[in-house]
Amino acid sequence: MAYSDRHIFFDLDRTLWDFETNSENTLKYLFQELQLHDKIPTFERFHKVYKKKNQALWKQYASGALAKETLRYERFRSTLNHFSIREEDLVHALGDAYVALSPKQTALVPHARTVLNDLQTMGFTLHIITNGFIEVQHVKLSEAGLSPYFSTVLCSEEIGVNKPHRAIFDHALSVAHASTSHSLMVGDDYRADVLGAIRAGLQAVWYQSDPQVKSKFENKIHCLTQLPLVAAKLLA
Repeated sequence: MAYSDRHIFFDLDRTLWDFETNSENTLKYLFQELQLHDKIPTFERFHKVYKKKNQALWKQYASGALAKETLRYERFRSTLNHFSIREEDLVHALGDAYVALSPKQTALVPHARTVLNDLQTMGFTLHIITNGFIEVQHVKLSEAGLSPYFSTVLCSEEIGVNKPHRAIFDHALSVAHASTSHSLMVGDDYRADVLGAIRAGLQAVWYQSDPQVKSKFENKIHCLTQLPLVAAKLLA
């Protein structure tokens, strides 16, 4: 069966682009480059605090309670404050350098490129829906060599709401000229990607790399290599 009229929408970070590895590599570089080792005992302690602060702030951003520019710097400001470092120049140096360097990292989730090739060969039309910053998501796709796989790329900033808001899915379907009955969303965030898509009328696959996570949700995969078979079944 050819799937040329079937559409698969992907989340980017942690679904295709290995956010954790790429972020950590960028932070390690900045920790050395900006000589944070003179102020903070170890990178591991810095990284642990940063991840906690960043996660909390991203939740606020995703809900619309925090502006992008605030998030960009506050994640570093609050991390440095934890170590009693109050240097605004350093906060801005970290914030600007991180946004400039991290999207140029190219680590992908295991099997991502192979699976995208397989899906294209099967005839699926592929798209991206991401809550990430618009100025970095296109760079990630380009630097990692993923851009040619996707017919459309939609960043939430373009319409002013984040997943799981229905408007972003409706807009994505409109731009892609896709119907809900022939469309599938794949993502790692159950609330934003899976529930958001289902509420908008799409089918959804939850990519949860940890097989220990328990869930009654049927369409859950632990490895991207499982996706072509699941997509073929759901979009038959």
